[in-house]
Amino acid sequence: MTTTLKIDFVSDVSCPWCAIGLQSLETALSRLQGEVEVQMQFQPFELNPQMVPEGEDITEHLSKKYGSSPEQAAAARENIRARGEVLGFTFNMDKRARIYNTFDAHRLLHWAEDTGLQTALKKALFKAYFTDGKDPSQHAVLIEAAESVGLSGDEAREVLAGDEFADAVREQEQFYLNAGIHSVPAVVINDRHLISGGQPPEVFEQALRQIAAE
Repeated sequence: MTTTLKIDFVSDVSCPWCAIGLQSLETALSRLQGEVEVQMQFQPFELNPQMVPEGEDITEHLSKKYGSSPEQAAAARENIRARGEVLGFTFNMDKRARIYNTFDAHRLLHWAEDTGLQTALKKALFKAYFTDGKDPSQHAVLIEAAESVGLSGDEAREVLAGDEFADAVREQEQFYLNAGIHSVPAVVINDRHLISGGQPPEVFEQALRQIAAE
């Protein structure tokens, strides 16, 4: 018998561990075919809600935020690249020189929630930033990502031109902050169970199987 689980995937499109976590989760779900089905929605979390429009140099940003030396930042980037490679996701770290504001990306993802293409859009946004080195705060990049997965570019452009879904995104961000989530990815299952971080597929597989058995 197949068990259906509700998953809220709380994340930011500028978070490399969120890209790794999604790849791991999807790998786990492929192993659980016939046992577990999921209804997954992506929920907004901004790692840098006060980020300036032009973004910041990523090495300077990490140094300022976490106290990382350039050598530590380089080692962390290599770890992320290698983890992604194992999972089939390409991090082109040489193309990712800056970190940007992601609020409009979250508005676009909220718009895509009921289209059946939200997951595809999320993955397209991860690819745009981490693989192709594009700026996810630029509307042209967001519209291109929407069109690449079959969403209407005209509708995406209309959403981005105004402030549609801004209040809804802020409310959801605040909801998860109030729930105690201050780092991502945070994978919330059936509103009760939390898996934090970019875990390996085996961790997701075991947890999902155990929750489904309950």
